[in-house]
Amino acid sequence: MKHILPVFLLIFLGLSLKGNTPGEAKEGTISFITSQNVYVKFQSTENITVGDTLFMMQEAKIIPVLIVKDLSSISCVCTPVSTKPLHVKDKISTQRKVFNPAKSNEVAVQPIIPSVSKDVDIVSVKKDLPKKLKEDISGRISLSSYSNFSNVSDISQRMRYTFSLNAQNIGNTKLSGETYISFVHKINEWSEVKDDIFNALKIYSLALNYAFNNNNIISVGRKINPRLSSVGAVDGLQYETKFKSLTVGLIAGTRPDYLNYSFNADLVQYGGYLGHDYATKNGNMQSSLALVEQLNNGNTDRRFAYFQHSNSLIKNLYFFGSVEFDLYNKVMNEAENTLTQNNTPDLSNLYVSLRYKVVKQLSLSLSYSARKNIIYYETYKDIVDRLLEAATTEGYMFQVNFRPGKNISLGANTGYRLSKQDPRPSKNLYSYLTFNKVPWLNVTATISATLLETSYQSGSIYSVGISRDLIPGKFNGGLGYRYVNYKFLNFEKPLVQNMAEMNLTWRLMKKLSCSLNYEGTFEKNRNYDRIYINITQRF
Repeated sequence: MKHILPVFLLIFLGLSLKGNTPGEAKEGTISFITSQNVYVKFQSTENITVGDTLFMMQEAKIIPVLIVKDLSSISCVCTPVSTKPLHVKDKISTQRKVFNPAKSNEVAVQPIIPSVSKDVDIVSVKKDLPKKLKEDISGRISLSSYSNFSNVSDISQRMRYTFSLNAQNIGNTKLSGETYISFVHKINEWSEVKDDIFNALKIYSLALNYAFNNNNIISVGRKINPRLSSVGAVDGLQYETKFKSLTVGLIAGTRPDYLNYSFNADLVQYGGYLGHDYATKNGNMQSSLALVEQLNNGNTDRRFAYFQHSNSLIKNLYFFGSVEFDLYNKVMNEAENTLTQNNTPDLSNLYVSLRYKVVKQLSLSLSYSARKNIIYYETYKDIVDRLLEAATTEGYMFQVNFRPGKNISLGANTGYRLSKQDPRPSKNLYSYLTFNKVPWLNVTATISATLLETSYQSGSIYSVGISRDLIPGKFNGGLGYRYVNYKFLNFEKPLVQNMAEMNLTWRLMKKLSCSLNYEGTFEKNRNYDRIYINITQRF
């Protein structure tokens, strides 16, 4: 580790940063999911535009998951851009937008984690701390209920309670704090909670931050670092210092337990990173390079290097890429059935995306991903041989969005994913047409179609949906219908489903809101009903 920082400094030496102003990122919640669309609710969709990418955490790592294709005053209609399963009530984050003072109509975006922290910005701002610090405390408490009914199974109900807090400059000092905690349990299944409280309690963030000045910050507790999103949460110390355009950081602590996300002192991890931020009147560029060692009971579990880069220096063109190399590897000796250490760098994850705004009404995006199973050699030592056999999964996605008029938009995206272990590649094609403010009805209507083919099934999905602000900014509602026809390779009879959907969102007071979502699935001789209710109080 003692040679890491000099190497980083040589790589980024000579680059400089000009001042810019970071915009506010927004956090929303998935309120409803169809086979084609994902609906995300925000307190306000101001500064969110069609074509924006939305992010979320996957195993405490930040990934792009949605593209905005339409929006109202408090809701976004999105299409998925990843293979991660999404669920109602999942937290979704916009991107932090960096507004260039010289050209305020052009923005460069950089992905952030859905965190309540405001202390560590991706873009460095050359500005002293205010002489007089002012306390700023905000947060939210929410209660959610997930109910499932069926004529072929028992009723099940799951409750979820969440609490988040962002306390800036506590007592008008340089000390700040953040936390995000959830508690989930099933009705009449309290025994699992009694066996282990962390089966229900998940602490995603709980940290104190102290800013010595604008360029030096130390954090203590559980926190995800935007510069090290691939690492996930760190339980321990994090220190970051800035030298003009360069940012240097160190972490030391442990990882959350891999079974229940509790504290585990055996999972030690430490590392360092170097970041560079560059801004001009034409756009912005940000790069991060990190090296991390992760242990399990004192033995190397994983060692890897991570590089992330975003670039918007060319007008209307945005690039984002990340690459991850494992530096500690083992290979299977087939003759002796043993593992032999091999420290040759091995590419474990690659993701690149390119988005181009051809004209104001037309945008194109293309992405490529290649990933392997991440192997923790001590944690997964009982199944390492099976994990080593897993092949790299490659995926491509192309998307086009077109807005020919003020009240009409259409688009399509197609994906292709392949692994050598799959008997055939997975392919999908999704297209949609949206009308805003349909005459006389004053509703937003969307029709869409999906064609898909995987290694074990093929099928089609057709849907139509409408939504409307019944009381602008206060009460919003939507209705939808889907027809699903799946054909499975090992079954002669297809699966046909008719699905009805309804969602209502009511902003009772300025900081109090509630929502109701219903989805019914109707098959031959079988019906399934799902109801989701949420109440959120902000403060």
